[in-house]
Amino acid sequence: MKRITLLILILISTFHFSAYAQEMSLSKDSFEGNFVIDSTFTRDGGKTFEVSASGDAGPYGRVYLSYVFTDKQNLGTAGEFTGFAWTQNGEDVVTATLQGAYVKQGKVFKMYTFDPTSNGKLNFATGIVDFVAKTMKFKVSEVDTDS
Repeated sequence: MKRITLLILILISTFHFSAYAQEMSLSKDSFEGNFVIDSTFTRDGGKTFEVSASGDAGPYGRVYLSYVFTDKQNLGTAGEFTGFAWTQNGEDVVTATLQGAYVKQGKVFKMYTFDPTSNGKLNFATGIVDFVAKTMKFKVSEVDTDS
């Protein structure tokens, strides 16, 4: 009887959580961002790391990035970041706030980021950071916020 009750509770909770799940719709027009790490440093003995990079990002043209990486959960191989980006493409200047999580995978770090921009778009990106090669490479898609 306990097993049946447990099974019923699991099925009900699964249905309850899946009823509130939503899919994220991404634009089919994705682009790549390829950056060179210009500098990286720490001010606090290795608790946080600051990184600046520059490169090209599809329709945004030349982009300048700055990040602050932290590990507030003391995971050692994963953590979070915040940052800021700006670009000028012709006369248009666009800025973005950057926030997400990173995970160390072998010799590189994988980044997952949601980035609202001053032109009203919300971008989702995944990236690979290689500090030895001094590169940051992202695949970026605009989130369809209308669906």
